[in-house]
Amino acid sequence: MSSNQVALLLFDLAFILVLAQGLGHLATRIGQPPVVGEILAGVLLGPTLLDGAVSDALFPQGIRPLLSAMADVGVTLFMFGVGLEIERQALRGRGRMAAVVTLGSTAVPFVLGTGLGFFLLRNHETDQKAAFIVFIGLAVSVTAFPVLARILSDRHLSSTTLGGIALASAALVDMVAWTALAGVQAAIGSGGAHWRVALMIPFILVLVLVVRPWLRHRTGGGDGRGPAPSWWYPLVLIGALLCGAATEAMGMHYIFGAFLFGLIMPSEGADRLRVDLMQRTRTVTAVLLPVYFVVAGLKVDLREFGWTRVTELAAVLLVAVLGKFGGTYLGARSTGLPPRAATALAALMNTRGLTELVILGVGLQAGLLDGGLYSLLVVMALVTTAMTGPLLTRTYAKPVTVPESAPEQPDRSSSVTPAA
Repeated sequence: MSSNQVALLLFDLAFILVLAQGLGHLATRIGQPPVVGEILAGVLLGPTLLDGAVSDALFPQGIRPLLSAMADVGVTLFMFGVGLEIERQALRGRGRMAAVVTLGSTAVPFVLGTGLGFFLLRNHETDQKAAFIVFIGLAVSVTAFPVLARILSDRHLSSTTLGGIALASAALVDMVAWTALAGVQAAIGSGGAHWRVALMIPFILVLVLVVRPWLRHRTGGGDGRGPAPSWWYPLVLIGALLCGAATEAMGMHYIFGAFLFGLIMPSEGADRLRVDLMQRTRTVTAVLLPVYFVVAGLKVDLREFGWTRVTELAAVLLVAVLGKFGGTYLGARSTGLPPRAATALAALMNTRGLTELVILGVGLQAGLLDGGLYSLLVVMALVTTAMTGPLLTRTYAKPVTVPESAPEQPDRSSSVTPAA
């Protein structure tokens, strides 16, 4: 790297952080999660604004690979954090209800999404038609577990019965989504080396049968409330990066390895260690994820937004919102949740956030999406995430009570009140 490139890279990183923090703060001021402002920052820095003059001046071709590398590290740690934050204890006592809600929240939008895939094939030709159709169904079916958890925390709903149901259902939806995405990528293959994908089976077995017990042994010496040893975070960071490298070498995406490593982290007797891991991981991703938003935004081009694109965007939004909202509502009502609580749960499950961007990035890299469709789906992720807050506020204009008999094991609180 030349001296000028180093200076420009450091300036770009500072500029990205300032813009992401500023728009993220503005988003919170209007009741939106910060990720809405951060995604918007990435789109504004892309080629859409001023016909690409901003992006070309700030991010010349010599700098973009460096930013992409930083973004990849950020997403790796983000996916590790997603696996780590999926609280398996949240599923206890709510397994049946969460499973039914997950079925409705996933199956209905997926079925509608496959129909949408056939519709989109008219203008977005691909050699992988079956994989494309399945991918579109998957893209409109996801829920952003981290964003949903943040919304519940900000509105003081995490400890309510409805909040517990939402977290458990979103955790299951996330696991289903990543498993399905891994299946799609395995079916496509990478560079003709389909046989390498089969190595995922022994890889997962080693993680579950060897690595997880060893980690549990290393963290099980105390009550889980003591301070984390100084070597703990570097060791875990190395593990997450190595697992990401392993799945990438197998022909899969690096996000799967990082996610799996976070998922196998022991929870019993390691409360303080898990909290410390999550806090440190968030500190690093707070710097690197805004870079990912910019890298993703550089691929979003809305300059040629004619009637064809408007029609496609309308179809995408219609399927994404009605499918996710209707499927979740029907699943929640079938378990006995009252209408208003089911409506609020449907609004929560409709949020997509960064999870959607990661999945779309995988689809773009795999050649399933072209630039135009990728741009439309990014807009869908932004719109559906922004919808969550207002819909939840409108639904909870007045307190609503979830019956204690709804979950199989009652939570600490059954009343849901609006955020201040």
